[in-house]
Amino acid sequence: MGRPNIKDIESGEELRRWYWLKQELVDFCKYTQLSYAGSKFDILERIAAFLDFRPVISEKPHVISSTFIWSKSILSLDTIITDSYTNGPNTRKFFIEHCGSKFHFSIPFMNFMKNSCGKTLKDAIDEWHRLYENRNEKKAIPEGNQYNQYMRDFFADNPNKSIDEARHCWKLKRSLPLGRHIYEKGDLDL
Repeated sequence: MGRPNIKDIESGEELRRWYWLKQELVDFCKYTQLSYAGSKFDILERIAAFLDFRPVISEKPHVISSTFIWSKSILSLDTIITDSYTNGPNTRKFFIEHCGSKFHFSIPFMNFMKNSCGKTLKDAIDEWHRLYENRNEKKAIPEGNQYNQYMRDFFADNPNKSIDEARHCWKLKRSLPLGRHIYEKGDLDL
């Protein structure tokens, strides 16, 4: 039978049984005129509430109070991180100058920047170096990132398998109505 079309889902319980890409959820929100702000699981829960005829709670928009323009301003070690912070060519150039050519925007670093209003870019540089030094430590994968967790678990159990084999198993697994799609030894039999 395969996975149903999201527009044919009739309840929140049924919606949660299937694996959905964030873009599929966003498209459904646009189709039904629901807010698609927030994480994948925020959107999933908003759609589930809509399907179950429960009140749909929309995420309150984040109001930016700072007028600092990160894309055009001259940055220094003393520049204060504001709520208007954005990654871009100007900030990338600054961080490469101070962190070296290995600098890149990682998720942990971007989260640091997002949550560090009031700190300085010197603090950000120190944090980037700390994160870079600890880059080989296995980090917890957020609950919402089922694909990365599946891949990590697949290769821990099957170190001699290829990425193509892992992706094939993931593709088959996510087509099943399971809710939480986690790796199991029997996935190789799919």
